[in-house]
Amino acid sequence: MTRIGIILGSTRPNRNGGQVAKWAVDMASSRTDAEFELVDLRDYPLPHFDEAQPPTFGQYQHEHTFRWAEKVASFDGFVMVTPEYNHSASGVLKNALDYLFAEWNNKAVGFISYGGNGGVRAVEHLRVMAGELMMADVRAQVALSFATDFENYRQLTPSAYSASALTTMLDQVVAWSEALAPVRENQRAVV
Repeated sequence: MTRIGIILGSTRPNRNGGQVAKWAVDMASSRTDAEFELVDLRDYPLPHFDEAQPPTFGQYQHEHTFRWAEKVASFDGFVMVTPEYNHSASGVLKNALDYLFAEWNNKAVGFISYGGNGGVRAVEHLRVMAGELMMADVRAQVALSFATDFENYRQLTPSAYSASALTTMLDQVVAWSEALAPVRENQRAVV
């Protein structure tokens, strides 16, 4: 069964991302084409990148890196839930991406963003990073605006349009994750 990790990319107290990620997990749980698991970065506290070697070498030294690598490697694809901070993704999510390389390769990724403008600028940056990590980013994305998808800017009340966008994005992530399975298999055979 295809496994998709839904990564909650904010660790801030009082974050809106928790309810966004829960909504995504709840919507995904009714699907039968893949298994979905919430991955909260609070459960994987990573200091600013502290490995001696670049992640492309895969020569990890720290227990926190091994633990993170094992979790990321266990998935076939991802959905990243990100706020928009200063026209970009959260620092904690970028740091989590920067820690690894091969574990991200040849996997699909979709995005759910939230913020004043739906968090779209954060996703623009994440798409560039995904390309460098050899991930296949899907076209559909969910952009939740504080003005239209949150009550009083705090309580998630996603529109029917946002729910439809989530379904489309999940369809694409699952399809691309399955399509890339032979590529991942060939990669493992070479290593």
